[in-house]
Amino acid sequence: MDNAPTPSEPLSTLQPGQRGKVTAIVLPGASRGRIMEMGLTIGATIEVVRFAPLGDPMELKVRGFHLSLRKADAAGIQVARL
Repeated sequence: MDNAPTPSEPLSTLQPGQRGKVTAIVLPGASRGRIMEMGLTIGATIEVVRFAPLGDPMELKVRGFHLSLRKADAAGIQVARL
């Protein structure tokens, strides 16, 4: 059985329809707190729904609700693809 850690990547690299599990949040204090208040905590499952017409922000589905997040913030959230 392979016990290698699952590789993480920035949430901003996922495409619509792809899902991931949050493994780390690497953002400055205020941004980190705001992100966590929205339900994006370590272990949460996220699905990318779509991108705005100009590519930013991105719409995510987290814990049964939809939220929009700037790609700059999404780049600081590490996820393991599901």
